Amino acid sequence: WLRALWLLLVGFSPLSLGTQPQSSLKIEGDITLGGLFPVHSRGPAGVPCGEIKREKGIHRLEAMLYALDQINSDPDLLPNITLGARILDTCSRDTYALEQSLTFVQALIQKDNSGVRCSNGETPIIPKPERVVGVIGASGSSVSIMVANVLRLFAIPQISYASTAPELSDNSRYEFFSRVVPPDSYQAQAMLDIVKAMGWNYVSTLASEGNYGESGVDAFVQISREAGGLCIAQSIKIPREPRRGEFDKIIKRLMETSNARGVIIFANEDDIKRVLQAAKKANLTGHFLFVGSDSWGAKSSPIEDQEEVAEGAVTILPKRASIDGFDQYFTSRSLENNRRNIWFAEFWEDDFKCKLTRPGIKYDPDRRKCTGEERISRDSQYEQEGKVQFVIDAVYAMAHALHSMHMDLCPGSMGVCEKMDPVEGRMLLQYIRSVNFNVFLQTTGSAGTAVMFNENGDAPGRYDIFQYQMSNVSNPGYRVIGQWTNHLRLNLEEMQWSGGDRKIPESVCSFPCEPGERKKMVKGVPCCWHCELCDGYQFLLDEFTCDMCPFDMRPLKNRTGCRPTPIIKLEWSSPWAIIPVFLAILGILATTGVITTFVRFNDTPIVRASGRELSYVLLTGIFLIYLITFFMIAEPSAGVCTIRRLLLGLGMCISYAAMLTKTNRIYRIFEQGKKSVTPPKFISPTSQLIITFILISVQLLGVFVWFGVVPPHTTIDYDELKPPNPEFARGILKCDMSDLSLILCLSYSIVLMITCTVYAIKSRGVPETFNEAKPIGFTMYTTCIIWLAFVPIFFGTAQSTEKMFIQTTTLTVSMSLSATVSLGMLYIPKVYVIIFHPEQNVQKRKRSFKAVVQAATVSTRLSQKVNDKQNGESKMEPDRSQ
Repeated sequence: WLRALWLLLVGFSPLSLGTQPQSSLKIEGDITLGGLFPVHSRGPAGVPCGEIKREKGIHRLEAMLYALDQINSDPDLLPNITLGARILDTCSRDTYALEQSLTFVQALIQKDNSGVRCSNGETPIIPKPERVVGVIGASGSSVSIMVANVLRLFAIPQISYASTAPELSDNSRYEFFSRVVPPDSYQAQAMLDIVKAMGWNYVSTLASEGNYGESGVDAFVQISREAGGLCIAQSIKIPREPRRGEFDKIIKRLMETSNARGVIIFANEDDIKRVLQAAKKANLTGHFLFVGSDSWGAKSSPIEDQEEVAEGAVTILPKRASIDGFDQYFTSRSLENNRRNIWFAEFWEDDFKCKLTRPGIKYDPDRRKCTGEERISRDSQYEQEGKVQFVIDAVYAMAHALHSMHMDLCPGSMGVCEKMDPVEGRMLLQYIRSVNFNVFLQTTGSAGTAVMFNENGDAPGRYDIFQYQMSNVSNPGYRVIGQWTNHLRLNLEEMQWSGGDRKIPESVCSFPCEPGERKKMVKGVPCCWHCELCDGYQFLLDEFTCDMCPFDMRPLKNRTGCRPTPIIKLEWSSPWAIIPVFLAILGILATTGVITTFVRFNDTPIVRASGRELSYVLLTGIFLIYLITFFMIAEPSAGVCTIRRLLLGLGMCISYAAMLTKTNRIYRIFEQGKKSVTPPKFISPTSQLIITFILISVQLLGVFVWFGVVPPHTTIDYDELKPPNPEFARGILKCDMSDLSLILCLSYSIVLMITCTVYAIKSRGVPETFNEAKPIGFTMYTTCIIWLAFVPIFFGTAQSTEKMFIQTTTLTVSMSLSATVSLGMLYIPKVYVIIFHPEQNVQKRKRSFKAVVQAATVSTRLSQKVNDKQNGESKMEPDRSQ
């Protein structure tokens, strides 16, 4: 079956069995190792190979040659055994590398030569093809995967120095594959930790098509999804064979989510360079913040001529030690002493920008001719490529495994014994997985990190973190800013960005909400949100929720919490209080003056004729009406609220009860006189007082029942003054009296007032020389007008922000006006006569009840006759019998 597979593979290969490829480097030795290096870049369509790769190709290849030299000269490692090599160029293309790698397995194919004869009929002597015991490489993960699938069939162990795709950790599929670099799953974790350390939560990913790029991005996306807190704006794949303008389209796509300035890039050098070129072409220098994988590392070739765009790029590279011995070795290479490297002449031309005269190569007159005296590092720029140490580690790992195998299988034997000829691949794999050593190069004293493998053939994760810096540094270039060994150690203070800025740029979908704003998440994108202000009386409960403040609180200005709502009351200095107080003071002074006058002239005819007893009661009521103003404005307390309830309706009740008793007495007297000369009952002063106090007691009873049901207390009303803007919200300290309870408190007095008005209307025809009916009537008419005006003002301000103030002022002013009308109509004229016209304050001739009634009757008849005369009826002479 192996032969069938071989024939199948050869059918797709340009190589024929038994022939050596032209693009291979051969080093003779007792044991041969294979080597796979991207000496050339991928060629354009139809051409397998392109330009030579100085760093990734020649540097790495020379590192293997250098390691072989060091091992072969080491008396303690594989003594008396020389390691050889067959090194192939993969041209950075997986399919081409597969074709080249068939060279490694041809010695394992059993070929049937029974039908082959020489011209003389003898059996030909066919040289045995070299046997490769293990392969160093490849570089790209896609190349390693392709080659590993073939080497696995022939049990040839493989150690890669640069392939980091997580897929290669699958020991069931790639059991013969090992690597001295950690897989991208570690690298992805390190890159995620870097992104989070910089405070980014919204990034795009960019991957070269193939196992390395796609697997790296997949690992990053998977780990970020499991960790949470990071969203991927876009995942863009760079095609293997990009068309013209492809990279310009990629930059345009990245700008569709321009907030995602961070770009996680798993791509090969060529793609990285072309991405940077496209960004520069789009005038986006400094916009994108690249976080590059180890394929970028600390290489100068991807950023050549694109330094401004690459400034600030954070890259990652497996932790390595610079091999000083290699620097000495490589810088000493020349055309004369390095003829074993068949690609060195091509490297020489590219490195020194000159042209050698070689057979079959046409001389280019535009390029200077190479002299051969040029020297690396002196006449060209040189920096050790980042994977050189790992190439050396891979070669040494193979050598240590062979050494341990030789010690176990060939103890005391000089050279390769029969048990190791041929080397059994599966056994060698076990020795490879068991190695644990530090590379120590005797010639230089340079020590690397420990080389070991886990059960999947992976090296432990150890990374150096670099940043490309140009500003504020003497030598622009990559600077180590941190490390990652299972956890991140990043020196943020040493980082700098475009233009030398030290502040870490932001790469977020949505910026943090302002204080008092909640996050409204965008569906399906946990890192993106819209900020909504907590409005009204809401505050920010948590970053996603607004909640209402308690009823007695309002939100802080930044809405991060709640604060107590200020408590207010009607102040004495308020304009709403000054006017009622002024009127009340005037009324109290006037009432006091009237009472004093009446007391002083208590026995004079005018005072006695006005009904002294009821007058004092009525004046007391008027005084209380004025007095209630002060309690309505005073700061509410249990005592003040008690007095408010008691006096609010009591003053009016006393006043109108007294006036009602007076008008009722007059009405009954003259109605009775029309029927008989017998005076009606209960018209004596004592009876009048009893009737008045009975009427007043109804009010007092209602108030005391109210006291028992709902004891007086204060309350703070937070709903009355609660405008849309909470800054103007206030709690109003007031007595626990609703508008309805206030009207009910006054309702009895209003009933008395209306009843008194009715009697005043009925008594309007009684001569004024005999009673106070008409003054009381005018008083009640005016009072009714005042209270009719009061009702719409009081209830029309229910929605006003100053409702309490307006209603208190309206109520107190209305009460003061009604008291003033009563005082002015009933008593001011009497006081005027008493003080200014005392000659009129004399006793008049007394008349009996009968005479009074007769006079009233005559007066009524006269009125009727006048009316009849006006209507055209017969004239009648007035009765002058008075």
